[in-house]
Amino acid sequence: MKHALITGINGQDGSYLAELLLEKGYEVYGIMRRKSVVDYGNVEHIKDKIHFIYADMTDVVSLTNAMKISQADEVYNLAAQSFVATSWEQPLATAQIDALGVTNMLEAIRIVKPEARFYQASTSEMFGLVQEIPQTEKTPFYPRSPYGVAKLYGHWITKNYRESYNMFACSGILFNHESERRGKEFVTRKITDAVARIKLGVQDHVELGNMDAKRDWGHSKDYVKAMWLMLQQDKPDDYVIATNETRTVREFVETAFKHVDIEIEWSGSGVDEIGKNKATGKTLVKVNPAFFRPAEVELLIGNPAKADSTLGWVREISFSELVERMVKNDLELVEKEIKYNNL
Repeated sequence: MKHALITGINGQDGSYLAELLLEKGYEVYGIMRRKSVVDYGNVEHIKDKIHFIYADMTDVVSLTNAMKISQADEVYNLAAQSFVATSWEQPLATAQIDALGVTNMLEAIRIVKPEARFYQASTSEMFGLVQEIPQTEKTPFYPRSPYGVAKLYGHWITKNYRESYNMFACSGILFNHESERRGKEFVTRKITDAVARIKLGVQDHVELGNMDAKRDWGHSKDYVKAMWLMLQQDKPDDYVIATNETRTVREFVETAFKHVDIEIEWSGSGVDEIGKNKATGKTLVKVNPAFFRPAEVELLIGNPAKADSTLGWVREISFSELVERMVKNDLELVEKEIKYNNL
């Protein structure tokens, strides 16, 4: 039986990965930060099947201890300060976790079990001001946020340990991937939650930032399969994980509202753009400059040809199904909330 250690196990990716590894018969260990109130997050439903270890990405001693306890054959580093907007407000904390934290984890592996296989969650935000379209493993990086810069360090230190110590260390350059388990601070979940609330009459409208930003969106459940596949190969390497399709935030909004039978009609431009319910004329979407980034990433679209051919990676959930799943889930959650508040 293989042992796997997952950092960030209670996030959306960590939870889907834990489910996948449990299905494959792994003994799964998950790192959690100690809090005053225990929060299992997205792994609440499988917490009895996971061995939890208290540790922190900024504390190499605790990570070394986690490696000793788990004796992991595979380590998946998914822990991060992953909200781009927060990285401008907390640049040092972001660097400590997303950059130096990766080094801490690699050092823990090197000291305790150097033959263990390591996966690093890199990100399309490293491409930032894109140098070519679509982006591949060979596209030059140009990060546009403290988050992207910190993740770039994590990406390169993973490659450096692979080449310096002959460690089996891979990076998955994951483009935007969402799910029903995504946090509400992310724009996609903010949209689907708002759509559910507007449909059920408990919210008037939603305010968003740059409607023209283009992203390559897939489902987290598909993307964790690629993570696992990377660590099953004969040789370690880095892979772009994406759909090779890009859509604007505006298109995401339109698709989400369509799943509750509302057609959005746009008028105005820039900060004055609004989206109305075509049937009623009511304004449901507004632009708020407060949500603009200090340095915007305008376009991301990844070419997963290498992952498709080398890993045999297959995506099963389309963009429309992704949005439909998120909207349906939020409708159920908001309905429960309304029922609870009316008791």
